[in-house]
Amino acid sequence: MGVLKGACIFGQSGGPTSVINASACGVFQQALKEENITKVYGAAHGIVGVLNEQFFDMAQEDAAELELLKTTPSSALGSVRYKLADPDADDTDYKRMLAVFKKYDIRYFFYNGGNDSMDTCNKVSKYMQKSGYEMRIIGVPKTIDNDLWATDHCPGYGSAAKYIATSTMEVYQDARVYDTGMITILEVMGRNAGWLTAATALAAYKGAGPDLIYLPEKPFDMDDFLVRVKEIYAKNKKVLVAVSEGIRDKDGKYISEYGSDLAQQKDSFGHAQLGGLAYTLANIVKEATGAKVRGIEFSLLQRCAAHMASMTDINEAYLAGQTAVKTAVEGKTDLMVAFERAPGKAYKCNIKLIGLHEVANKEKKIPDEWITGGGTGLGQEFIDYALPLIQGATNLPFEEGLPRFAKLKKVSAKF
Repeated sequence: MGVLKGACIFGQSGGPTSVINASACGVFQQALKEENITKVYGAAHGIVGVLNEQFFDMAQEDAAELELLKTTPSSALGSVRYKLADPDADDTDYKRMLAVFKKYDIRYFFYNGGNDSMDTCNKVSKYMQKSGYEMRIIGVPKTIDNDLWATDHCPGYGSAAKYIATSTMEVYQDARVYDTGMITILEVMGRNAGWLTAATALAAYKGAGPDLIYLPEKPFDMDDFLVRVKEIYAKNKKVLVAVSEGIRDKDGKYISEYGSDLAQQKDSFGHAQLGGLAYTLANIVKEATGAKVRGIEFSLLQRCAAHMASMTDINEAYLAGQTAVKTAVEGKTDLMVAFERAPGKAYKCNIKLIGLHEVANKEKKIPDEWITGGGTGLGQEFIDYALPLIQGATNLPFEEGLPRFAKLKKVSAKF
């Protein structure tokens, strides 16, 4: 492909992370330097902002505020969970997008998200190709779940893992202060893949982690769970358990459904709304043991804890955004930026590009051989994998003892 001149638009989608805005920073700062990119737009609430012509002129932002995006959590432009229909069944949204792209001469589209977002990116890319409208479309990976296929890891995961491991170590200390017995159950995010819950094994690696770790990769057996908890409690009078919100029994039923109606609710992608698992298990364990039991749900804290972000994660998230722009300007399209770990003891990560059709809607789970203890722990392979991803502390600026996050003006794009 030759030179393509036109505007670019960037959108954020799905669940936020503490470093998703670092990717936005990478996209914006690089795009503003490119002579073939005539305008740089940021879509409000992802693809919905494109459809509704609600986007911002990023050239109007102060350079210092754009720089602060590197250490600002959540989605600065606003996120969305909106599923595009199959264009063969209903092409209404696609026709609308094409009209918007033509109106604003948008030739570059960058979309930042996880599995469902890459599906959106893929559908838009294929439709524009079919329509004969020349565009360069690149997916920028993001998910704390770390379940995107074909990439060694995903921006957002390292920081969430660091927060989870640190918080687990802190809870471990707190749960041992009294001379009475106590069982503590930590609920960590993760629907079908246990990467986040596995991060509690980093705390165990440092001698302050869970006795038992349960991931959605393995069926959860309530009877076996209670036997193990009782044995540890009888021996130590203290038990710490980490569970993934997505654990299911052998019949595929979410354990959270045992005590909650939340799981009956579905989002636009058909995913059950999970939550309340720690409290459900806490009640079951209390009834079975008579012990004092505390359930703790990390919830949104694990994806917005910018104060605990990994510098490695921040740098790689920024690189992903920057690389997306460079790749598109060079003439490539229909790809997602991914990471490939170089062999050797020293951590080094290289960029690779994956076709959007290859990565859309595919999940990467923890390898079976990494799961130990009859499905209740993680081996050294996971520790070796995860440790490099949590290295380095954020340089988050503070004012009067509180974080200084980016304050965007969000000037509406004028046509």
